[in-house]
Amino acid sequence: MADTIVLYPSPGRGHLVSMVEFGQLILKHHPPSSSFSIAIIIPTAPFESTSSSTDTKDYIASVCASSSMISFHHLPAVDPLPPTFSSSSSPAEIPALTYELAELNNPNLHKTLMKLSESSKLNAFVIDFFCNASFKVSSTFNIPTYYYFTSGASSLAAFLYFKTFHENTTKSLKDFDNKLLDFPGIPSIPVKDMPVAMLDRESKVYRCFVDTATQMIKSAGLILNTFELLEERAVKAILDGQCTPGESAPPIYCVGPVSGGNDGRDGGGEVEHECLSWLDSQPSRSVVFLSFGSMGVFYTKQLKEIANGLESSRVRFLWVVRTPPPDDETRRTLVITDLSIERFLPEGFLDRTKDRGLVVKSWAPQIAVLSHDSVGGFVTHCGWNSVLEGLCAGVPMLAWPLYAEQKMNRAFLVEEMKLALPVVESDNGLVTSAELEKRVTELMGSENGRVVWDRVTALREEAAAATSHGGSSYLALSKLAESFKRN
Repeated sequence: MADTIVLYPSPGRGHLVSMVEFGQLILKHHPPSSSFSIAIIIPTAPFESTSSSTDTKDYIASVCASSSMISFHHLPAVDPLPPTFSSSSSPAEIPALTYELAELNNPNLHKTLMKLSESSKLNAFVIDFFCNASFKVSSTFNIPTYYYFTSGASSLAAFLYFKTFHENTTKSLKDFDNKLLDFPGIPSIPVKDMPVAMLDRESKVYRCFVDTATQMIKSAGLILNTFELLEERAVKAILDGQCTPGESAPPIYCVGPVSGGNDGRDGGGEVEHECLSWLDSQPSRSVVFLSFGSMGVFYTKQLKEIANGLESSRVRFLWVVRTPPPDDETRRTLVITDLSIERFLPEGFLDRTKDRGLVVKSWAPQIAVLSHDSVGGFVTHCGWNSVLEGLCAGVPMLAWPLYAEQKMNRAFLVEEMKLALPVVESDNGLVTSAELEKRVTELMGSENGRVVWDRVTALREEAAAATSHGGSSYLALSKLAESFKRN
């Protein structure tokens, strides 16, 4: 029987791609002739948009074409589906829905693992933390279960210690007003910057987070998409047991940076994306790139503030803009066939900035853009994959978080890692044009920006060293592979 590692990502491109790339890394590190095959179980996500679902299918097809040692196994759709699931779900609703989907999928998962076990030896089961409910299934097969944590060690330190917060108080975090929360190994975090799902102890998703932290401590190991030098304090706090008082921490494997490949071509064809051709004509390190992830959608009011800030800054820019949500006031006045991006921007903005700016609708090849010599700054939503892509490209960042753990990541990036300058929102959540103009100008043309540039450049070299032969991440992956073999 072939030795097989089973990977179980949660829905969402950021989670899926990171785990699939981790699977490819295992195969690259340990050639299949002497080691493992990879089986990846894909849940059907009813809250995923049509465009996102198409992107996922295209990505999976490209992986299948490149490796015969990776197989994908799609779980059937949950039926009947609870009425809470919808493709129009907001980012704030996704954590609860993802946890619930994993629970509902356990019968389908059991059947899939049973079928896989008939022809393979299942050495390890690696799950996303949103798939925590699957621990019940893997335990019935007696498969060692590992967690792949798609964010960094700093977020994990807070996540593991969250269980201690829960046990030491009867209050919800939302009742602590603007209290600073102290965690081992990371900067203090204001309550308002914690993920919404962790604020109300009476909510079901809160309980899911506590249960996940509990199960992670009992697991065979935690696999992190980071490298030790990037987050030394957090890694040490976890290994020393500071984040799990009274309990031993499981083995930690920092195997990153793990980031997805992207050749910069439009839709997988042979035509280079227009933005790369535009960048070719720009001076070195002169362009600030603004991109906010697959769920980074703004209302027209915020889009206009961004546009005005960019125009006033006089800085060259490449900006990825998505159509505002259906309840946007401006969008409601337009017919569905007239949703061109310029409808949501200040009148004349595109004409006034055409000599120094380019607006791209919906998507740009992020890795290719960040790797281009013309790009000198990155305005990011602080999603961990984007952070690592910016770091590996050596591009200094402006941290503009939107949802989930991203406000925590801003604190880590600005205060701990010093890879970014902060973008600060007003009390109503709006980032003003004046704030963006100030920060873009600071990043691209001040001493503060130069300091961040120097720091990113140094850590870019450390990231490359970590994944090279004999580096910390290379050795961690070797240790992980050995633990898989022993199972």
